[in-house]
Amino acid sequence: MKKFVVFLVIVVAIVCAIAYMYLNFIANRNTAITENMPYETYLNREIFGSDLASVINRAINDNNKNNLEKDEKGLYIANDTNSIKIQVKITDNDTTYDMETFYNSGMDNFIKYYNQIKFKCTNVEYHETTNKIKYMLFEQITS
Repeated sequence: MKKFVVFLVIVVAIVCAIAYMYLNFIANRNTAITENMPYETYLNREIFGSDLASVINRAINDNNKNNLEKDEKGLYIANDTNSIKIQVKITDNDTTYDMETFYNSGMDNFIKYYNQIKFKCTNVEYHETTNKIKYMLFEQITS
């Protein structure tokens, strides 16, 4: 009888551990889906520069909220869980800029010059550990 009780306690503990891991996995997946949604709506869609400015502002805000540090150039240092990096390829001069370049020079200037220019998100990468968006590339498609 004593062995049966010990066996039953071990089985219950194993079932509880598996249930905890499963529920934790589901919660993390749902969090990633919720946090990715505002960004994934732009994947393979043509958007105007004003919308791109909103995406950049959201990414800067999320990086600040997640307490990401910056390097000596003022660029956010990526981590393995929740950093977001956005790059914008401008075809006028065939140069790729980091989001911090536009943000630091003033989003008003970006909107002034690129408001009616169309961009398209051509690449998205995800963090391996959390499945949250890690990187987005927007390319200019009109001049």
